[in-house]
Amino acid sequence: MSQPSGREAARWLKERQRPALPHIRRAALAGSLAALATIGQLAGIAWIAHAALVESSGATNLLWVALLVVVAIGVRATAIAGQNRFAAQASDEVRARLREDLLERFGRLGSARLARQSSGTLASEWIDQVEALHGYYAHYLPQMILCVSVPVMILATVLWLDWLAALFLLLSAPLIPLFMALVGMGAEKLNQQHMETLGRLSGHFLDRLRGLTTLQLFQYTAPATADIAAATDDYRRINLKTLRVAFLSSAVLEFFASVAIAVIAIYIGFGLLGYIQYGPSPQLTLFSGLFVLLLAPEFFQPLRQLAQHYHDRATALGAAAQLRARLGDGEPYESADKPVGDAASPDEAVRIDHLTVTFDDGRTGLADVSLSIQPGELVLLEGASGSGKSTLLNIMAGFLAPSAGAVHTFGRSPGSEPFGWLGQTPFIRQDTWAGNLRLVAPDAADEQLLSALAQVGLKSLVSERPDGLDTRIQEGGAGLSGGQARRLALARLFLADYRLVLMDEPTAGLDAQSEQQVIDAIATLRQRGTTVVIASHHPAFRDTADRRLSLSDGRLLHG
Repeated sequence: MSQPSGREAARWLKERQRPALPHIRRAALAGSLAALATIGQLAGIAWIAHAALVESSGATNLLWVALLVVVAIGVRATAIAGQNRFAAQASDEVRARLREDLLERFGRLGSARLARQSSGTLASEWIDQVEALHGYYAHYLPQMILCVSVPVMILATVLWLDWLAALFLLLSAPLIPLFMALVGMGAEKLNQQHMETLGRLSGHFLDRLRGLTTLQLFQYTAPATADIAAATDDYRRINLKTLRVAFLSSAVLEFFASVAIAVIAIYIGFGLLGYIQYGPSPQLTLFSGLFVLLLAPEFFQPLRQLAQHYHDRATALGAAAQLRARLGDGEPYESADKPVGDAASPDEAVRIDHLTVTFDDGRTGLADVSLSIQPGELVLLEGASGSGKSTLLNIMAGFLAPSAGAVHTFGRSPGSEPFGWLGQTPFIRQDTWAGNLRLVAPDAADEQLLSALAQVGLKSLVSERPDGLDTRIQEGGAGLSGGQARRLALARLFLADYRLVLMDEPTAGLDAQSEQQVIDAIATLRQRGTTVVIASHHPAFRDTADRRLSLSDGRLLHG
């Protein structure tokens, strides 16, 4: 996957925000309302101080203003709660749609192509990188609006009270975004490295964890641990670099904001003391001076918050670079927009018309393959290694999307209905025998499970165990022989009663006894009327198959 530039990633983030724009605008509107309530609250506080200290007003005269201050505080709290709610809805909308698009993309790629990539990296994209967009849509975008609307409202209020104080605020405000942008240029690159390293670390750790048994057998656990430690240390260093940039930008912001507030405080202090006679200074009162002084921090507060969320933007740009590459269009393995061939019939188990598969590296997996398989047939796919047998099976299963042509199973797209799959490495999870069998038939009774095991010659093995069907099995079938694991997966096909079963070298690597038990079980399965397609070199299938299809260099020779 080629990495997009920062400008392309920013454009991609902007395109993704369209469904969330109403929520973002509502969040900004609620934030502006909170700012208005804050201005009213601070005006009330300044007026109470002026009336009590300068005009010596009684408590009765101040009570109604105090009530208005309380109301303003309530409005502000309600508005902030609404802002947070709308902001969260904006983020949820974008992330939910993005995960839907990722699922669709994964489906188009197919499990065969996804299997070439680390599941840790894919999980990091699905979880960490999508979550990294939350701050951008929930905080940064609404704050971009608020850092304009709120300072403008406060600046207008200060201008009404004292134009010289407003001038100080106006001159200091542009310096903060300028230095934020300069510091943020480095933050974007660091956050992209952060996301890339996180994905690699996830895949690296998961690969070592899956191969732990092999590493122990070859006494390679110590070097593998050192590799993980080195990868983790790289991730730590990038994290620390990102934190250094964050602290630097915060320090820059606080410095200029503190200097500006200090200048305004000095101006108001000397103006009230009568040392400054320029412009509106002689008209300063305790109310106007205190009000301006209270508003000054609020003027910079939206910019402070934007500085905090600016790193959300940098993080989102790093994640967007990865996600956009995953969701990128125009790649060579995309399905054709218009399938080629006649309309598929539901009476055909499998129908393939002018099918072509081209891999990422330019290799041709299948070239202009057309065939039809009738329900109940047992079809054998033959050919040398690399001839396209597994690719054709993956196409029938929907694990792989064709580059051109059309494929249908029972008149529908592959994978539209459940089907059976038996490969050389069956899926067995850490569970009981019953739990592994009920993966395909959750409501099956124990009698049905034992009957399915009997079909594959495993009933006696399970019955001899003290716990019977409740006997535990380790992850991946550890503790079982290759033939037992393969037959356990085969027993699931008897339970599920699929119309179509696809098998990729089901007898590879088995001893003669296990091999014959698998062949006999497949013959029994075929007698039930199941359509079976097998890719195998085993001579026993040549006698039992209804048809033999030969493949060479991705082309169908005969059948």
